[in-house]
Amino acid sequence: MNPEPFLSNLFGLAGRVAVVVGGTGELCGAMAEGLAAAGAEIVLVGRNAEKARVRVEKIASAGGKAWFHAAEASSKRELEGLLGSVLARSRRLDIVVNGAGVNSPTPFLDVAEEEFDRIVQVNLKGVFLGCQVFGRHLVEAGHGGSIINVGSISGLSPLSRVFTYSATKAAVHNISRNLAREWAPRGVRVNTLVPGFFPAEQNRRVLKPDRVASIMARTPMGRFGEAGELVGATLLLASERAGSFITGAEIVVDGGFNAMSI
Repeated sequence: MNPEPFLSNLFGLAGRVAVVVGGTGELCGAMAEGLAAAGAEIVLVGRNAEKARVRVEKIASAGGKAWFHAAEASSKRELEGLLGSVLARSRRLDIVVNGAGVNSPTPFLDVAEEEFDRIVQVNLKGVFLGCQVFGRHLVEAGHGGSIINVGSISGLSPLSRVFTYSATKAAVHNISRNLAREWAPRGVRVNTLVPGFFPAEQNRRVLKPDRVASIMARTPMGRFGEAGELVGATLLLASERAGSFITGAEIVVDGGFNAMSI
């Protein structure tokens, strides 16, 4: 038996349109490439046009289709403009990845209000607005859809040195479960993709040698994750066939970190 037609039918996304907020970053960029390889048209959303250009060209060179729209994840006006552009250019919307995020290693007692507000603005308000703007369209359009909110292992187990980040990610997990319950009758699935430790732009300052040693001691697989290792879970959650009965879930991709106790 040739497994390719079966897998293509199960995970294929031909004819689908995916908006990837944070797609100019390392992790969501890899997720975008995976969605494109499965056949989806990708709308990369971020603020860095040069990073987007490189990612769009990479997707195109692999035979995929992608384009860039500059937008601030925490601006409702800009997200509404993005939705209008997607519907005008691509004619539909099926998949949304809310993955914009920022982090800081500031000790709790030294966290300034300005820093706290900035992290909440991007990590929490950005997901709230992304779900509100795009979720409204998916619910009203009536053809279902998948929203994938990018959480964090620190949203499940609070981690030291990333206090505000952990709080915002825990809230993202909660929002996702609430919306999954509310929108399931309308065919819109909402799930949380939960990366463990993946070296990326936003967390490099946190990963000092002592921190790395502590992480490795609690990670059964004994290594960091690679961005491409998020693709399988992304396709599962995005596909209306493979993930048809999955909503309100937290798909953890962490090399076993969350399974450890002592």
